[in-house]
Amino acid sequence: MEPTGKKQETGKTKSSEAQDLRDLFEVGLKDIYNAEKVLSKTLPNMVKNASSPELVKALQNHLNETEQQVSRLEQVFKATGIKPVSKKCEAMEGLLKENDGRMEDSKKGSVRDAGIIAAGQKVKHYEIASYGTLHAYAKTLGEDKAANLLAMTLDENKKSDADLTEIARSGINPNAATARINW
Repeated sequence: MEPTGKKQETGKTKSSEAQDLRDLFEVGLKDIYNAEKVLSKTLPNMVKNASSPELVKALQNHLNETEQQVSRLEQVFKATGIKPVSKKCEAMEGLLKENDGRMEDSKKGSVRDAGIIAAGQKVKHYEIASYGTLHAYAKTLGEDKAANLLAMTLDENKKSDADLTEIARSGINPNAATARINW
């Protein structure tokens, strides 16, 4: 077994190994590209399972933003000359699987809505971490156009997270606190 980062005897590096920051940037882009695409397929089910009109509206807005973010990522790929390929995002898959379990194991209403918000915020925090890192990489690599596009998405995710917090505090969490928990 060869140590990570070492060249194989042929003189070529393993294609899956990141050799520098640009490689990490590319892997990160492909990962979040997959995450956003998977999320765009999952959000309609979250909308269907939410009962609060404010939460439904926030999730619908998140779906629209996610579709725009996929398009923006494609612009980042184009600006950086990286092929827009999706790399399976294990983190997003796990977060969404957890959310599916919570929705199945809770009664529709404020308790399920609180669970959907919790899942949504975990997703937001993952996206914030990912886009924050990619933005920093892009700045370091001198990819200014990509950095600006990634900063826009980072800001949108921070705002969405704050919106979910407000929805939770303004009614869903207090209502869920008085409901019989069915998880």
